[in-house]
Amino acid sequence: MNADRRVETLRRLLYEESSGQVYGILDGASIPNLLPLLSQHAIVNVCLFRGELDPELAMTAPYLVQLPPKSPFTELLLRQGWGKHWGILAVSSEELRILRLHFRKFIMVWDPEGKPLYFRYYDPRVLRVYLPTCTADELRTVFGPVSAYVLEGETADTAWRFTYAGNTLGKDALALLPTPSA
Repeated sequence: MNADRRVETLRRLLYEESSGQVYGILDGASIPNLLPLLSQHAIVNVCLFRGELDPELAMTAPYLVQLPPKSPFTELLLRQGWGKHWGILAVSSEELRILRLHFRKFIMVWDPEGKPLYFRYYDPRVLRVYLPTCTADELRTVFGPVSAYVLEGETADTAWRFTYAGNTLGKDALALLPTPSA
């Protein structure tokens, strides 16, 4: 019963209260059988890593996916993946190609010695900590064509919605289940 309410609240937040297409940046390392699931459900997707990948790396890579509101895959993601750090959700009116270019920019970062490191921003535990530390210029870059990021909170019953406007990060903590009345 709680899962049904949680999914219904997420659907309303993503598809009724937001304008634009909903996309997921999903972590193949966290989602068992992600590639077969995407294929089975005929979900439009693109890997964020460049080039031809070794099959093992392809299974653990991050993927940008379109999440249609009535898709069985979207239902599976919201019902089974929410609370398990499967990825983050982004709302944008841009097309997949533009978003892939945008999200690819953040895959690799460099440490103070210039060593390249993978930045797993698509893990909600990382993004919800990272965004509040960003400067206005960094936020402008991270948001780019994205109007909102929606990601799970510390529990499956909470969500964070991040927006950016007027050089300010909007950060809304959202309860996904109704609070019991006293």
